[in-house]
Amino acid sequence: MQPIQLFSLASRQAEWLSLRQEVVAGNIANANTPKYLGKDVVPFDAVLESTQMQMARTNPGHISASTLSDDIEVRDAKLNQEIGIQESGNNISIAMELSKTGEIKRQSELNTSLVSSFHRMMLMTVKK
Repeated sequence: MQPIQLFSLASRQAEWLSLRQEVVAGNIANANTPKYLGKDVVPFDAVLESTQMQMARTNPGHISASTLSDDIEVRDAKLNQEIGIQESGNNISIAMELSKTGEIKRQSELNTSLVSSFHRMMLMTVKK
């Protein structure tokens, strides 16, 4: 029997979400810092692609997955064309950063909900 990869994938996404929240919080904290350029992490899809993780079925009842890389790249954020470079020399838009925190929250709740549902399903199969 192959190990269930859903828990390791969910754990990896939770780590990614935690790091992204930390980076966004740093951007918000430095919104008034002169010449501060915002940062963001690479999208989670890119993390999966860089590890060549393929969600291909090897058996109709199983999904195989490889181990994810431990590297999550933090890079300079793209320039927001709406605000551009501000007078202080930074490129942080508080509204955009707060929007990112909402997105992170939704993704985190979905991740937790999926793991919780899968865990309940596994417990129901063990009980019988």
